[in-house]
Amino acid sequence: MHPDLVFRSAAVFDGTGADPQIMDIGITEDRISHLGAVPAGKHEMNAEGLALAPGFIDTHGHDDGAYLRHPDMTFKLSQGVTTVVNGNCGFSAIPAAPNTDWRRASGGILAGLQGDFTDLEGYFNAVLAKAPAINNMMLVGHNTVRSLVMGETQSAPTSSQLAEMRAHVRRAMEQGACGFSSGLIYKPGRYSDTEEVAALAEEAKVTQGLYTTHMRNEGDRLLEAVDEALRIGATAGVHTHISHHKAAGEPNWGKVTESLQRIEAALACGQRVSLDVYPYTAGSGRMIEYFNLQNINQDLARVIRLASCPAFRDYEGRMLVDIAAEEGRDLAELVHTILTAPRGDQTLCIQFLIDEKDIQTNLRWRDMMVGSDGIPNLKGKPHPRLYGTFPRILSRYVREQGILSLQEAIRRMTSLSAATFGLVDRGQIREGHFADLVLFDPNEIRDEATYDEPQKLASGIHTVVVNGSIAFQLGEHRHAGSGKMLRYRRDAFQK
Repeated sequence: MHPDLVFRSAAVFDGTGADPQIMDIGITEDRISHLGAVPAGKHEMNAEGLALAPGFIDTHGHDDGAYLRHPDMTFKLSQGVTTVVNGNCGFSAIPAAPNTDWRRASGGILAGLQGDFTDLEGYFNAVLAKAPAINNMMLVGHNTVRSLVMGETQSAPTSSQLAEMRAHVRRAMEQGACGFSSGLIYKPGRYSDTEEVAALAEEAKVTQGLYTTHMRNEGDRLLEAVDEALRIGATAGVHTHISHHKAAGEPNWGKVTESLQRIEAALACGQRVSLDVYPYTAGSGRMIEYFNLQNINQDLARVIRLASCPAFRDYEGRMLVDIAAEEGRDLAELVHTILTAPRGDQTLCIQFLIDEKDIQTNLRWRDMMVGSDGIPNLKGKPHPRLYGTFPRILSRYVREQGILSLQEAIRRMTSLSAATFGLVDRGQIREGHFADLVLFDPNEIRDEATYDEPQKLASGIHTVVVNGSIAFQLGEHRHAGSGKMLRYRRDAFQK
C-alpha cells in the first residue's frame, strides 16, 4: 500500500524524549502508517536537515470561542500546535443556556462564542461545522457553571444549587471533557470555598479526569493556594493540574522553588499532580479582575500594558504609566476611568510581574508542561504568547540557554501532555498513531511575536500536519479544516 504522504530523511523526534533518528515516515489517511522503510508515496517531501516531531499540544488555551470566530486558528497552527486544551481558569464554552450572555462569566476572555448549543456535544457540533484547523480538547469551567446556576451570588450554594452544578460537570465529563477547571482568583469563583470546589471536582473522578486550577493566589499567598489546590485534588480523589505556575510580584520571586517542593512532597505520597508554564515574564487577563475600584493598587498599575481596550482604542499597546504621564493624569484616576467606561470591564491587560529566573526554575522541573494561556482577542495588541509560546521554548530555552535538550522539550510538549490530558493515539510518532506532526528547522525556529508586534508568525516552521492533512506550510495556511473534537481517553467526537 502506497502512503498518501511521505517525509524522507527527517530527524525524527518521536515524542518520548529519545534521541532523534534519521528515517522516513509514511502517512495514510489520518494515521502514521510507515516508519523506516517506506514505499513511494502519492506526495513526497524531502525533510533532510529538518526535525520532525509530534504536533505540539497546548495544555492551556482560552480558544473556546476562537474555534467559532477564527476556525483557521492561525495563531496556534503557525507555531506547530495541533491540539489545544481549552476551558481553562474556570471559563468554558459550556454549559450554556439559551440567550446566554457569553461575557457574563468571562468578560470577553472567551471571545467569539456564539450559537445555540447548551452542552459539550452541541458545542462540538458547532465547531465542527466551521471545519477547524486543529484539534480541541475541553474542560468544563467552575466560573461558567456557577454563573449559570447562581449568577453573581457571593454566598455558598444551597444543596439544590450544588446538585445542579454537579450535574452540569457530570454531563460534560460523560460527553468527553477531560476535567473540571477553576479560576479562584476570578469572579464568581473567588466566592466559593474549598469544599464547594472539591465537591464539583469529584465529578471528574468517575472518568479519572483532571482538576485543573488557576489557583486562588499566585502572589503573596502562593504557598497557601498550592496547599488548597492539593487539598482539593486529594479530597476529590482526582489528578490535580496547576496552571501557569508562577510567583507574581517582585516580593514573591523565588517562591516557585518552595511551591515545587510542596508538589514533590505530594507526589512522593502518591498524589497525582502536574503543572504547566508559559515562557514569558508577563501575564495577561481581564483588567477589572485585578483592581478594587475603591482602592486602586498603583504598584500594580505601574507594570500594566493595555492589550485590548474597547473604550479607548488609542491606548492599546501602551503602558498605563506612559499614558498617565502624557496626559498629566493621576495613575489611579486613569485606571478608574478606563474600567468604568462603557465596555471598560472588557479591557484586557498585560502585567509584567514574573521573574525570568522563576521561568527557568519551572522549566528545569522534570515534568513541567507548556501552555500558552493566550487570549485570542485579535484586536489591539494581544500578549505575544498567543503566537509565540512554543517556538520561544525551542529557541530561547533549548537552543540559546540549554535549559532543556531538544528531545526533552519536545517530550514535554507532546507525549507527556497527551498522556496527562487523555489524548488517544497522539503525542508520539508511532505506527497507528494519528498523524499530527510538525516539521521545523531546529537551528532557525524562533518566536517573532513581540509586545509591540504580537501577531507576527514564528520563523523556522516548515510544515504542520493535522490528522494526516497538510494544514500549514512555508508560512501559508492550507485550509485543510482537518481538526477534530477530542474526548478524554475516548475516540474523537463524531457528528
